[in-house]
Amino acid sequence: MIGLLGGSFDPIHHGHLLVAQAAVEALGLASLRFVPAREQPFKRGRHGADAAHRARMVELAIAGEPRFGMERVELERPGPSYTVDTLRALRAREPDAAFTLLIGADAVAELELWREAALLPSLARIVAFARAGVPAAGSALVAETITVPSLEISATAVRGRVTAGRSIRYWVPDAVAEYVAAQGLYRNGE
Repeated sequence: MIGLLGGSFDPIHHGHLLVAQAAVEALGLASLRFVPAREQPFKRGRHGADAAHRARMVELAIAGEPRFGMERVELERPGPSYTVDTLRALRAREPDAAFTLLIGADAVAELELWREAALLPSLARIVAFARAGVPAAGSALVAETITVPSLEISATAVRGRVTAGRSIRYWVPDAVAEYVAAQGLYRNGE
């Protein structure tokens, strides 16, 4: 079973990595692929860094973890990035693979609004992840909900810290912090 964790990763942070590790362990996944969106439909025109920078930060963050990989399917086609299109492309490329799509409990409330949402369970098993003590919205499309540790870090907060000239050490992997600084990302509140 291959896990898929999509998102903007703008930038990727320790919260993303903790969720990924918890999901691999809880679900017994053989591997997990991070799927950076070229352009998320609900965030059109609002990404702080372009897709190439966000993908590079994912690569840096997961380096050295053999269970983690990066899936480039959304980066290789024009945006916006719709999950149904991604899953169709993966199914066409890897017809014998079994995929588990991981989504945050907050996204479950909007899942019915996703493009061709009713088709998603036929393309991948959908598993929601929720923080301990936080109730997750229900959906007939979700096969299972797992609990993951709570870590109060968001990409919005990380970008805000950079804009304010504050350190992001310990918020993101060191290699990501170094990349953000070297590339001058998020300095102008983008």
